[in-house]
Amino acid sequence: MWSQWLSSPARVQSPAKPNHRHFSCSSFKDIQDLCREDSVYDSPPNTPKKPSIFHRVRLSTSLFRSWSHRLIPDSDHRIVLYYTSLRVVRRTFEDCRAVRSILRCFRVPIDERDLSMDSSFLDELQDAIGQKNLTLPRVFIGGRYIGGADEIRLMNENGELKRLIHGLPEAVSRSCEICGGIRFVVCEDCDGSHKIYVKRLGFRTCNACNINGLIRCPSCSSIRLRNTGS
Repeated sequence: MWSQWLSSPARVQSPAKPNHRHFSCSSFKDIQDLCREDSVYDSPPNTPKKPSIFHRVRLSTSLFRSWSHRLIPDSDHRIVLYYTSLRVVRRTFEDCRAVRSILRCFRVPIDERDLSMDSSFLDELQDAIGQKNLTLPRVFIGGRYIGGADEIRLMNENGELKRLIHGLPEAVSRSCEICGGIRFVVCEDCDGSHKIYVKRLGFRTCNACNINGLIRCPSCSSIRLRNTGS
């Protein structure tokens, strides 16, 4: 009886199914393979790779070539920086401060045009770039448009910024005795009020200064301020 039951087809064991790969290792040497497999399965597919330095060099070069046709007059031998000194937008203020620090390290002439001091700089910048909605800062080197904060940081990192600045005259390292480095002084015609009193006409807008009652410093400014009569 027992022999018949043992030899019956119902007792014939089916082939064992293979266990999961995590529990199939029989020795310590297979742990490395398991860890390697886990890292492959756990990593997300199509993980973007960080661009190499060669890719960033090509990117900055292509940006420079695409923007190099945009010029501003009377700036062949210096850097022109459009920025703002206001702290209204933290990101913009930090970008402007970072770019100013990078450019000042090269000790070359920098014409810093603060849009918060003179609103006419905004119109000037929009005409040069051909755009209305602009972020600050914006940099021109030798009269040619280079870019904003991201481009300056990138070109400074890969050495292209130094190559572009090479050849500019060395800046005189002294502060202006008239404006103290602010590059603006109070208008003498209206005493900073942007208004002039004229007999029989009353108060009229001063055409010698900007809306803030300021004019470019005649000592350290090489560019005449445009009249900004309202």
